[in-house]
Amino acid sequence: MTKELSADRLDIKAFAQAGGHLVGHDSLLKYKRVAEEAKGLHPDLIVDWQADGEIRTLAGIGSQVWMRLKVHAAVPMQCQRCLGPVDVPIDIEREFRFVADEATAEALDDECEEDLLVLSREFNLRQLIEDELLMELPVVPRHDECPTPVVMSSSDEDFEEANDEKPNPFAALAGLRKDEKKH
Repeated sequence: MTKELSADRLDIKAFAQAGGHLVGHDSLLKYKRVAEEAKGLHPDLIVDWQADGEIRTLAGIGSQVWMRLKVHAAVPMQCQRCLGPVDVPIDIEREFRFVADEATAEALDDECEEDLLVLSREFNLRQLIEDELLMELPVVPRHDECPTPVVMSSSDEDFEEANDEKPNPFAALAGLRKDEKKH
């Protein structure tokens, strides 16, 4: 291809027709929405990605535009068990088929196993990468095994002592009831 490929403005059809191959080694800071989810973000965190385009021809359907995407990253988050830092590894490998417009994508979505996207001359590949990263982030990040033991206690000693010192309100009612029986 004579034209330089840009991950921010990619002509998908031309990319696929040329059997295009793009590789990126971006700072995680470039992906603002993912960075908002991260804890302890620093410039050394990297998102490695690779995109390959191709035209696939199927009998009776004709040629179709496809892209294979691979992404690898580690996102620093906060473990919800021990509240310490945890690096969440993310590995994505997906294929996307491109169709002419939104209406076609919606019509085919239920009957297709593959992910469908709309064909564009200015497709933002980094936005797709960011969307995929966000979908892979765990709702509750945690270590497989926390580095420090987690104390699992439902209450503390001071709480129990305070409850022991309080008079039982029903004991007072029981005392009133005994006084009524005497009269």
